[in-house]
Amino acid sequence: MTTPSTAIRRRVPLSALLAADGVSRAGNAITTVAVPLIALQLAGTPLATAAAGIAATLPLVIGGVLGGAAVDLLGFRRASIIADAASGITVLAIPVLAAVGALPLWALLALVFASNLLDAPGSAARMSQIPELAELAGIPLPRAAAAQATVSRTATMLGAAAAGLLVALAGPAPAMLVNAAAFAVAIALTVAFVPVMRLTEGQWHDDEPRDAAGWRGLTAGIRFVLRTPLVRAVVAMVVITNAIDTAGLTVLKPLYATELGHGGAELGVMIACFAGGALAGAALYGIIGDRVPRHALYVILFLLAGVPPYLTLALAPPFPVVAVVLALAGVAAGPLNPLIDSALYRLIPAGVRARVLGGITAGVTAAMPLGSLVAGLGVDAFGLTATLIAAAALYLVTILATGFGRRWRGF
Repeated sequence: MTTPSTAIRRRVPLSALLAADGVSRAGNAITTVAVPLIALQLAGTPLATAAAGIAATLPLVIGGVLGGAAVDLLGFRRASIIADAASGITVLAIPVLAAVGALPLWALLALVFASNLLDAPGSAARMSQIPELAELAGIPLPRAAAAQATVSRTATMLGAAAAGLLVALAGPAPAMLVNAAAFAVAIALTVAFVPVMRLTEGQWHDDEPRDAAGWRGLTAGIRFVLRTPLVRAVVAMVVITNAIDTAGLTVLKPLYATELGHGGAELGVMIACFAGGALAGAALYGIIGDRVPRHALYVILFLLAGVPPYLTLALAPPFPVVAVVLALAGVAAGPLNPLIDSALYRLIPAGVRARVLGGITAGVTAAMPLGSLVAGLGVDAFGLTATLIAAAALYLVTILATGFGRRWRGF
C-alpha cells in the first residue's frame, strides 16, 4: 500500500523536472526580448536585429536534427545537465563582455548561435524524461503532458513580462544575467531531485540500437517518423499549422492591428487573449483530459483553434468580438500540445525519443519563417482579407487531409 508520504516523494522528480523546464523557458523568453535590443544597440540598424533573429533560429534547426542522437547516447538526464550548463556559460558571457566593452556584433551572434544550438537538445532531453517520471509518480501521461504545457506557457509569459521590466530597469545586456541564473537553477533542480531512470532493453527501438553511429544514428528519428503513419500524420499537421500560426503572429495579426488605426495597440490584446485562453485550456485538460476520447477531441479542438480566428479577422467585426474569438480559440489550442505530446510519448521508443522530438522541433522551426514569407507575399499580392481567408482554408484542408483514417486508431 502506498502511503501519502510515499506518493509525494514519488512525484518530486517529475515536479522538479517540470520546474527546471519552466525556469529554463522563462530564461529563454528573456533572451528573446533582450538579444534583438542588444544587437540594435551594437549596430544601430534594423538589419542587426534580423541577423540576431537568424542566429537564434537557425541553430534550433541544426541542434534539433543533430543533437537528438547525442541526447539518446548520453542519456536524458546527463544530456539535459550538459546542455543547460553550456547554454548558461554562453549566455553569461554576453553581459560580461558587454560590461568590459568587448562585445562586437559578431561575438553576440556567435554566442547566441552557440546557446541556441544546445537549447533544442536540452529541451528534447527534458521532455524525453517525462514518460518514465510520470509512471514513477503514478500520474497518467496525458495529465503529466498537460502539466508540462501549463508550466511552459506560464513560464514563457512570466519570462517575457520580466524581460520587459528588466530591460527597462537595467538594460538588455544585464537582463541576460537572469537567464544565466535560470540555467543554473534548472541544473540544480535536475541534479538534486531528478534521478537517472534506467530503461530496460525492451524500451529501446529494436531496429535502432542506442549507440548506432554515423549517418544511421543521426537519421534514426527521421526514419522512424517516415515509416510510422500516425507519427507522420501528426508531424505533417503540426509543421503546416505552426507555419500558418507563425504567419498569423508575425504578419497577419500585426497588419490587422495596424489597420485599426490605433498604432497597433490591439496586437498586444490579441496575443494576450489567445495566450490566456491557451493557458486555461491546458490546465483544464490536465483535469479532465484523460477521460475524453482523444482523437475526436484532437480534431475538434484543432479546427476550433485554427479556423475561426482567421475567418473572424477576415470578416472584421468589432474588436471585442475578435478578442473573444481569440480567447476561445486559445482555450481550444491549450490541450493540443498535451494531446500531441502524450501520443508521441506512447508511440516513440525510448531509444530514439530525443532524436524524434528533436527532429520534430527542427521541422517546425524551419517551417515557421517560410510561413511568414508566404504570408507577406500573399498580402502584397492579394491583400490582407484574401490572405486571412486563405490561411483559414489551408488550416481546414490540412486538418481534413491528415486528421482522419485508420492510422489514427493508436492515437
